[in-house]
Amino acid sequence: MTPAPTANLRKLIARHRLREQLFTIIGLLALLIGLLVLLGLFTQLAVTGAPRLTPEFFTSFPSRIAEKAGILSAWVGSLLVMLVTACTAIPLGVAAGVYLEEYAPKNWLTAIIEINVMNLAGVPSIIYGLLALGLFVYQFGFGQSILSAGLTLALLILPIVIVATREALRAVPGSIREAAYALGATRWQMVSHHVVPYSAGGIMTGVIIGLSRAIGETAPIITIGALTFIAFLPTPPVTGEFPFLSFQWLKNPFTVLPIQMFNWTSRPEEAFQLNAAAAGVVLLVMTLAMNALAIWLRYRIRRKIKW
Repeated sequence: MTPAPTANLRKLIARHRLREQLFTIIGLLALLIGLLVLLGLFTQLAVTGAPRLTPEFFTSFPSRIAEKAGILSAWVGSLLVMLVTACTAIPLGVAAGVYLEEYAPKNWLTAIIEINVMNLAGVPSIIYGLLALGLFVYQFGFGQSILSAGLTLALLILPIVIVATREALRAVPGSIREAAYALGATRWQMVSHHVVPYSAGGIMTGVIIGLSRAIGETAPIITIGALTFIAFLPTPPVTGEFPFLSFQWLKNPFTVLPIQMFNWTSRPEEAFQLNAAAAGVVLLVMTLAMNALAIWLRYRIRRKIKW
């Protein structure tokens, strides 16, 4: 009587294994297709813009003559705007995520906040631009400056950082919290010494995703009044006199690489199209370098915890 159920069980296991193998193959094919398309687009962009990737292209200001135009003001502006974005969104997002997950009481108000935070992650970026135009530019009087742009992009990625932080905290086993409490740790000691360090890898993943989205955004930056043509640099952040730091650059006008690319692609001359392709390559390299730095930091944090 036993061989029949055993045979049926083996057939069932074999069928599930076949489905698992098919799903693995389909997932691998989908991954390869995405990577090949991305590689093909990047290769085409690099080949098109390669003739313009010269030292003068990085050290020259934009110009009405395509052969003399460069991206000096654009890449400097992108770095400064992303600096403001990171310094604003990362501390606020991580702190908000930790509070909602570890400290906030489970009631109707917290539930409404959680739902709104998750919904805000899908709001179109132009809405954030309109909000920043009324709030930062006019209400707070920051004007069309680097500070307004950085705060706008910080608002844009803040929900992403908060959601990623909460998910990373939830992935930490509850036994770690219980062990910390058993040894007499306070909630703050448990969170700061155990939960947050163990979830740092997941938090960094959310930060990577958020910053990668922010560096390529154009709509909210145009909405708050970023310049499409600028032939000067912001005030240097570092000075030769005490206190050696200047925050005047936060109030300066700016442009960023996506806007510079948009300006060039809107021109009919083919030479400007080559400039836009070269700027696209630079923007992709900046994004990859930023992601590589975050991945390296995540690896260092994880290895330190392991040891």
